Amino acid sequence: MEDYLFEGNISVKAAVMGGMREVMEIIADENKRDKDTRWILHRAAERGIPIRRTSREEIDAAASGHTHGGLLARCGARRFQPLDDLAEKGRFLALIEGIEDPFNFGMILRTLYASGCDGVVLPPRNWTSAAAIVARASAGASEHLSMTIAEDMETTIAALKDQGIALICADRKDARCLYDYSFPDRLCLAIGGEMRGLSHAVRSASDQNVYIPYGREVRSALSAVSASAVFAFEILRQRKY
Repeated sequence: MEDYLFEGNISVKAAVMGGMREVMEIIADENKRDKDTRWILHRAAERGIPIRRTSREEIDAAASGHTHGGLLARCGARRFQPLDDLAEKGRFLALIEGIEDPFNFGMILRTLYASGCDGVVLPPRNWTSAAAIVARASAGASEHLSMTIAEDMETTIAALKDQGIALICADRKDARCLYDYSFPDRLCLAIGGEMRGLSHAVRSASDQNVYIPYGREVRSALSAVSASAVFAFEILRQRKY
């Protein structure tokens, strides 16, 4: 079984507490005794996760970078949730397409998690290969957000709609300004990457397109990371403030 090395307190804590993957071992600097580390190790011990104290030199040799802070976690592959579970419980889901950079992907997940998103729908690809990078870029949010893989996007969208979830696309064609639009109670917000945008399967199934108004004429759209923050927190504002 392939494993993945999570580095640093935030990522390791998220892996331990998120419950989205098996944590096979925690590796800690033998001299690391700060409060946060002690808390993480205590929670790991409660869950029966093996803890190994070792030298900083061994940790440096195992880690890919120098910002691990003396704490690593050897983890298994991510567990994805069934679509039915997300559709049944979620009021605010997000569908992400065309995001290739793991740092950008992680930052989008961080934004969605902070805004109250209940789960994420993803197209098929090897999302686990950069798991440690995504965990760090998302400040651990990737390990707390429920995610499902849409093996067939049209079938997935149809299943969401059967559960009363509207598909709202971040797309300027025939769109309404997001500040003049009342988001439905249950929705899936579709966000595409800057290069390819959303697929035809998603765009053709949209119940409503929405756009972000700009303060001046600009040649390029906002990045997917920035746009996701604007959309997600407008949804939060409408629901809570």
